[in-house]
Parts: sequence; structure tokens; C-alpha cells
Amino acid sequence: MRIAYLLGSLNRGGTETLLLDVFNSAVNTPFKMIGVYRKEGILSDGFHSSEVSLFKLTPGPLWMLWLYMWRLRKLLLREKVDIVHAQQNLDAVYAGLACLGLRIKVVQTFHGYDFHLGHFNKLLIRLSLKMAYVNIFVSESQRKHYAQTYKLNQNTKQVVVYNGINFSKLKLRSENAIPSDSKESKIIFSLAMVGNFVPVRDQMTVCRFLDLLNRKGINFNFSFIGRKDEKNPQLYDECESFCLANDLKDKVLFCGTRPDVPSLLHQLDAFIYSTDHDTFGLAVIEAIATGIPVFVNDWQVMKEITDSGKRASLYHTKDENDLFDKFMSFVEQPKLFAKAALENAAWARKTYSIQNHVERLYEVYHETE
Repeated sequence: MRIAYLLGSLNRGGTETLLLDVFNSAVNTPFKMIGVYRKEGILSDGFHSSEVSLFKLTPGPLWMLWLYMWRLRKLLLREKVDIVHAQQNLDAVYAGLACLGLRIKVVQTFHGYDFHLGHFNKLLIRLSLKMAYVNIFVSESQRKHYAQTYKLNQNTKQVVVYNGINFSKLKLRSENAIPSDSKESKIIFSLAMVGNFVPVRDQMTVCRFLDLLNRKGINFNFSFIGRKDEKNPQLYDECESFCLANDLKDKVLFCGTRPDVPSLLHQLDAFIYSTDHDTFGLAVIEAIATGIPVFVNDWQVMKEITDSGKRASLYHTKDENDLFDKFMSFVEQPKLFAKAALENAAWARKTYSIQNHVERLYEVYHETE
């Protein structure tokens, strides 16, 4: 069995990080794979150094799309591909058209929601749902949303495949690293949130929480790890302006994209996260698997991936006061949280390993044949 993964750019993001982990495990997978992408990016070196053969195909101007799809069709036939696995709706449509008349089947994964999308993009979703033989969702909450919104019937193949992580790149944090007496004002908590400043996330609630911590005299340093979005620069700018206006500039660092996130996580005392509509939350699972206390809002998907909130501290969405109250419980009982965090790490590594992800994909591919 030979799978062709279609990607857009090779920039750093949840989808690309997941696919890179899949590619790096290619030697041990029960199927062969190739990668087809459109643009280079920050993760290009990582993808090109994997064991997977990569092919760059660029669509070009709209009137040249027929040439792109012809080249894609030719490549798939030459590489004897059985299944094309698209990571974007646009690629699923491209693949469906390129494979017309062939025995090659199209599978697509939905990595996001359709919130705030225009008519054209929603039409693209409807077309991709028809083009794909199997539609994969990364959480049950997400699957239910699409099934209800697009009235998917039982004849439309819908499956849930949770994302996976290569935990070998993550160091496990030691319980001894947690402060033993956090009530002392001299203790400085090292905190962070990982995620690009895009409409999916809600860094502003975290900023308001940090202002509360500062006003209550809790010493900390906080790192926002994630790039500024060119299409929505105001999300980054508003957070930066808020921190400057509230005397947080010496305690809050805007780091941009960092390649060393796995090594940074185990140095933290706690991980703070806030989302508007993440579909899974790779950063949250990575933090849990590192063995540090995690605080995340009670968005439905976050409840689902944290075992109904048993593996993280859930606070009310958009409510910095509730987040503050939850965090103060950690400040008062750090050892208790440290012990639970290590137990949660073992659970996360068992539940969301890249091996489990690949095995589940293989089941879907096998049923597709």
C-alpha cells in the first residue's frame, strides 16, 4: 500500500508538525508514503531530511490549474499510489479531479473548523466531502459539527483519528523541579503558551490573567511562543499593547516561532492555554506529556482530549478570573499538582503516541482499499 500525502506549505503549524512526525516514523509504518507539497517553509529542512520522498508541485495561476492536475495525476501513477491523503479541502478537490477514472481513492483530514469562512470556502468544503472516499476528523466534537452542519448521512464515511505526537523529542519534567514552597514572594514561576497568533486562539484572555497575577504580587515570567499572523496582525498587536499598558513588558516575552519548544516545555512550572476553536490541541497534549501542570479553557474539544478535564485544569472560557483561581490552587499546592502532572504525562504518552496515530490511519487505509 502506497500513500501520497498532499500538503500546502512546509511552514510550522499543527498539521505540518503532525505530518513531520508521521514522516519521521516512516521506517516503522505498515505502508509506504510520499509527500507532495506546494511551498517551502520553516520546516522544509526537517521534511527533506526524513525518509519520505518529497515532490514539489506548484499550481501557478488559475488558468494553469489543468496543468497542475495533469502533473499530479502523472506523478501519482508513476509512484503507484493507492490512496491520496489530503490535509486541506482544496487539495482534496485537486486530488479528486486528478484521479478521475483511476482506482486511486482520496482521503481527507479536517484539521480546522469552518467558522468565519466565506461562501466560496464552504462550497469548497462541500465539494471536498463529495470528492473524498473517507473524511477523517481529529476529534469527535469536530466530527459532530461537520455532520450536523453539512447534513452528512451514514453513506458518507466519517471516522475520527486523534492526532499523535513523537514523544521521543520531549523531555519528561522532574517532580523535584516544582517549587516546594510557592507562597514565598521571591519564587518566580516560569510559564508559557504555545500557538501562533491566529483567530483559532485567544491569547488576550491569557494577557488579562497575567495582569491579575501581577496585581496580586505573584512573581512570574511568561513566554508567548508563536508567530504574528500576516492576515490578522491585530491579534498580536493588541496583546503586545495590553502588556505594555499594564507594566508587563519585563515579565512577558513575545518569542515568535521557536524550533526548540520540546526542550523548553520541561523547564516550565506550568503551561497556560486559551482557545476559541482548536480542533485538537497538539501543544496542550505535548505539555501534558512533558509532566507539567496544564491550564486550558473548557472548549468542548479540550474537554475531550483531556479525558473530561481529568488530565488538566479546566477554566471557564474567556474568564481570566476563573483561570486565576485555578492557578492559585497550584501556587498553594505545587507538590500535589506535580504528582498529578507526572501521572497525566504517562497517560498522554500512552494515549496520543504517533504509533497509535499511524496504526489508526492504517486501519482507515486498509478499510478504504
